[in-house]
Amino acid sequence: MIASFSEERFPLRVAFGTTGGPERRTDIVRLSTGYENRNQRTRHSWRRYDAGSGVRSVEDLAAVLHFFEARRGRMTGFRFRDPFDFSSAAGGAAPTAFDQPLGTGDGETTTFTLQKQYGQGADAYRRPIRKPVPGSVRIGVAGAAQGDGFAVDATTGTVTFATPPAAGTVLTAGFEFDVPVRFDMDHLSVNVAAFEAGDIPTIPLVEVRP
Repeated sequence: MIASFSEERFPLRVAFGTTGGPERRTDIVRLSTGYENRNQRTRHSWRRYDAGSGVRSVEDLAAVLHFFEARRGRMTGFRFRDPFDFSSAAGGAAPTAFDQPLGTGDGETTTFTLQKQYGQGADAYRRPIRKPVPGSVRIGVAGAAQGDGFAVDATTGTVTFATPPAAGTVLTAGFEFDVPVRFDMDHLSVNVAAFEAGDIPTIPLVEVRP
C-alpha cells in the first residue's frame, strides 16, 4: 500500500531556487454604494510553488525525476523547504526558544501545537506548523530555555510536556520547519535538449494538510 505522505524532503538544492508563496481566496462583493463586502473562504492560507525555476542543471532534472517517480506523481505528499520562510526566527536566523508563542499552561494540558505568528495583536495570523525539522525545536518555559521535560513529534508539530505546565505559565518555541506539499501534476515533461537551450520545465507544487 502506498502511503499518502512521505517524510522525505524534496531535493534541497532545487528547492532553494523555486518561486512561490502563500495563497488565499477572498470573495468580494461590490455594493451599489461603492463599498465592498469581503469574506475569506478559509481560515488558513496555503502555499503554491514552481520548482522548475530551481532546476539549474541536468543533474537537478534527474533528481526531480527520481523524486517524482518515488512519490507516484500527485499520489504522495512530501516535505518541502520554503526558501523564503523556513525558520521561526526573523530573516531565517537560527531558532531560539523564545521566537514564537506556544501557549499558556493551565495545570492540566500537556500537549501543544507549534505555530508561527505573522503580525501583532488581535490581527495577527497564527499558522499551524505541522512539519518541524527533527532536532531543530527549542522550548522556553516562563522565559527559561528547557533542555528536557518535553517530547516533539516532528510528523505532526505537537509538543508534549512530561508534566503539565503550571497555570499562567507562558510557553514559547523556536524551530525550523518544512511545508507539506505534493506535486500538482501527474505528468513530468523532461526534454534535455530544450533544457540546455534555456527551456526550464514547470514543476508545480501545492501545500496539503497531512
